[in-house]
Amino acid sequence: MKSAFSAWHYLWRSEDIRRKLIVTFVILAIYRLAANIPAPGVNFEVLAAFRASAAGGGNFLGFLDLLSGGTVSNFSLLSMGVYPYITAQIILQLLIPIIPALQRRMEEDPREARKWQEKWTYYLAVPMAALSAIGQINIFNQLSISSTVGQAILPFGLWKPDLALSSWTVLLAMTGGTMFAIWLGELISEYGIRGQGLSLVIFAGIVSQMPANLGALLADEDTRVFMLIFTLVIIILTVFAIVYVQQGRRNVPVMYPGRRMGNRMSMPVKGTLPLMVNLSGMIPLIFASAILQFPAILASYFTSSDNANVAKFFVSVQNFFGTTGTNNWGYWLTYFLMVVIFTFFYTSVLFDQQNYGENLKKVGATVPGVHSGAPTQKYLSTVQRRITLVGAIFLGLVAIMPFLLGLLLNVFGLSAASSQAGLFLVSSSGLLIVVGVVRDTFQNIDAELKLHGYKDSLLVR
Repeated sequence: MKSAFSAWHYLWRSEDIRRKLIVTFVILAIYRLAANIPAPGVNFEVLAAFRASAAGGGNFLGFLDLLSGGTVSNFSLLSMGVYPYITAQIILQLLIPIIPALQRRMEEDPREARKWQEKWTYYLAVPMAALSAIGQINIFNQLSISSTVGQAILPFGLWKPDLALSSWTVLLAMTGGTMFAIWLGELISEYGIRGQGLSLVIFAGIVSQMPANLGALLADEDTRVFMLIFTLVIIILTVFAIVYVQQGRRNVPVMYPGRRMGNRMSMPVKGTLPLMVNLSGMIPLIFASAILQFPAILASYFTSSDNANVAKFFVSVQNFFGTTGTNNWGYWLTYFLMVVIFTFFYTSVLFDQQNYGENLKKVGATVPGVHSGAPTQKYLSTVQRRITLVGAIFLGLVAIMPFLLGLLLNVFGLSAASSQAGLFLVSSSGLLIVVGVVRDTFQNIDAELKLHGYKDSLLVR
């Protein structure tokens, strides 16, 4: 404990680390300030009435606000957050195993391939941001017009002569806001806490909404004490489970060759190769959340079709993935399956990049009973898939915990409390991301301390 306090003290004494922390906090403050700037042309009276209505105060709006830090309900310039960039990453990562030329490029020159992938992710993020902005505006306008408000929040029509100029202005402003958020995240990764930029941007949005959501949970005087105890128990148990699973390892025995010391050869050294139960961290949750928003956004383009059957179909798609989706078991089952699938997919991508089989072969190390090279890689991949199953199911359960908690609260006759969007943030996906980002950030800072020659650690193990 004393070494941990000493390490914290050293953080501020180290000029380089202090500068990185200050840069990170300043950029996050700029992001939160920019998140409160509304998109041009928003009718704030209609927006306030819509948020107060049943359509605007339900789980759909709370879900959209989950990782945006409240920017969606405020119709901010940064309403899409960094999700278009994440969607672009998903698309490119899915294309690499499918297109042989891209896969060969990754294998021949991984460094140049990563640069190419980053460049095209930025290029693809721009149209993704524009499509998301149009879809979000369409969804909000449809909900607002069909609700008791009866008016559009933001009159929009790219090809209508009387609305074209204002609509294109809004579209460019919201797309620019998304790219600004991505740029801030990259600045943090480059000049602040290394490699944590986009994660910290998402983290800042979640944390900024937690006090308001906790307040909403405790608003009912009749259930306030119960909800306070219930929420604290859920938070403690969830954090414990997250840390326990994140720290889980399967140690595969490895024999390293002995070293020659003069005329003698030392005995082979026994070691272990730790394989993580949850190698992908919280990335699958972010991926799944980003993808689940896309069908509702895409369907919003066709809900006004002249063909009644087509319009009816896309309205049902929009309802399933958006308006009423967060209230039905089909939506949550889809969410669970997507998280599990993305966990296996992302773990496979990361594990293949490590190429343990060839790396162990280069240093002469072997796994007992397994031939070196490709057979070792195949064996380790099999072991990794088996332990990933546990991590994938855990992430899936964390993702659908709001639905499970709602069912549990209904059993206690607290249906009003179960509908609160705050549970979604406090007890499940948001909490997992917060804990994951905090843990990764501490590890990065810990690595910086050791890089500067400081032996104590921030992490009390």
